[in-house]
Amino acid sequence: MELRFQLQDIASAARSFWQQFPLPAVFAFHGDMGAGKTTFIHALCTEKGVTDAVGSPTFSIINEYRYMGGKIYHIDLYRLKDEEEAIRAGVEDVLYSGEICLVEWPDRAPGIFPADTIELRLEVIDPGTRKLTHQNQF
Repeated sequence: MELRFQLQDIASAARSFWQQFPLPAVFAFHGDMGAGKTTFIHALCTEKGVTDAVGSPTFSIINEYRYMGGKIYHIDLYRLKDEEEAIRAGVEDVLYSGEICLVEWPDRAPGIFPADTIELRLEVIDPGTRKLTHQNQF
């Protein structure tokens, strides 16, 4: 899967994303700082009907949102050193909860993710354009 979108069309891109991946899963978002991972995750939450304020969990590590189908966990591992710290923070429990998990910086604790994690890469094409790709491994 490859999804290219203009930032002003991010809602449409989020809708297309959920059409490709309709079931709850763990989504690991790889990308450079400033690629738009948090912004895209915000759009994904909005598209699912989350009414809570969606923000970056950089300091809280895990944010939990409710939508009509259950829960969405937004996880940011940027500040964590390793898998042990992620486990102590409760990340592993959330990853195996059966709910939607949207994870930024998954490379900080790669060994705790379920085998069926959907690996995605978000890249900057130009200041207004992003490319999201799904591959088996990064």
